[in-house]
Amino acid sequence: MTRRGRATLALGVAVYVVAWVFGSQALYPVATGLLVAVLLAIAWVRASARAPSIRRHGLGNVVEDTDVRIRLEVAMQSLVPPPTLVVVERAGRIPERTVEIKNGGGRYVLQNVRRGRYVFDPVRLSIEDPFGLARIEIVKGEPEALVVYPRLVDLPALFSEGGSHAQDGRRLLMRRPTGYELHSVREHMQGESLRAVHWPSTARRGRLMVRELEDAPRDEVVVLLDATDPVTFDVAVRAGGSILRTHVRRGRRCALAINSAGRPVQAVNSPGDWHRALELLAAAEPDGKTPLYALLQSEAGVAARSLELVVVTSRVDGALADRLVQRALSRRGVSLVFVGNTKEPQLLRLQTVGIPVAVVRPGGDLAEQLAPREERVA
Repeated sequence: MTRRGRATLALGVAVYVVAWVFGSQALYPVATGLLVAVLLAIAWVRASARAPSIRRHGLGNVVEDTDVRIRLEVAMQSLVPPPTLVVVERAGRIPERTVEIKNGGGRYVLQNVRRGRYVFDPVRLSIEDPFGLARIEIVKGEPEALVVYPRLVDLPALFSEGGSHAQDGRRLLMRRPTGYELHSVREHMQGESLRAVHWPSTARRGRLMVRELEDAPRDEVVVLLDATDPVTFDVAVRAGGSILRTHVRRGRRCALAINSAGRPVQAVNSPGDWHRALELLAAAEPDGKTPLYALLQSEAGVAARSLELVVVTSRVDGALADRLVQRALSRRGVSLVFVGNTKEPQLLRLQTVGIPVAVVRPGGDLAEQLAPREERVA
């Protein structure tokens, strides 16, 4: 019962008392009408208050900075239709929306939604009679999320392919680094080196056993996205995602690594992998605390073992520059995308040793800034 309903009920009781005290027959119908109106409102609302089913439409393939039109479909489970039905819901950081449901549906628009993953809170449904005398609220949980993907650009060619670094998009199979994984063990053959002996099997079987290894190719391209600067992070996500998509379309083995709090890594070798990487880019937050150079120190990391490494960051300190220069001098592919408007003195040092560098300024043409230098000059 609402405040108005309680007031109406109290007024009906008061009118009835007055009619009884003064013997006024004309007030009895008024008092009865007020009391009956409240009781009927309560009965109507409660009879239609069975938990409904709710479906949302319009959550797929949403790109940042666009309007999202969401349609709510509400199916009531009760035989008695609700007098009025209002839905209040909220998704993540987006302010809550109030939608009146008519004929089983309602619509609302989220304007200029930014990149991110917005989880919907449980829906609050409010059923109320036309006079506002009785109201019932129902909380209905729907585990859904709105995923807003970054706006990527098409890159026919990349800045790292210009000049002496051009590879015309081809994979250099002679430079492809490989690792080796234990496949099985077999008996030692005369003349083989003892360095391949598998000592646990040798001790167990009582004769020399050697390891048989199989080729385990590494990822050709790894895009390492720095997630420590919230000011330029959205631009960095667009740049890193656009570069990753370019390599994926060329059929290269790729991986995405994000230097955020969880340090997620996603290999991209199939359309399903690319969709998961895109969702990872959509949900990424600039909450990283680890310096970027620390991820390149371990030779076991996915970034250090790649054939080509693309670093996307807005901070290039001396330690990171040292790691990139060391990688370049060891004849392993590396390029850098610097995101920001400030001048970074370490960029000249990287270019001096032959590391391709692209400077992406927020608000500029991303496709032009990531193009080969020859195209930018032209």
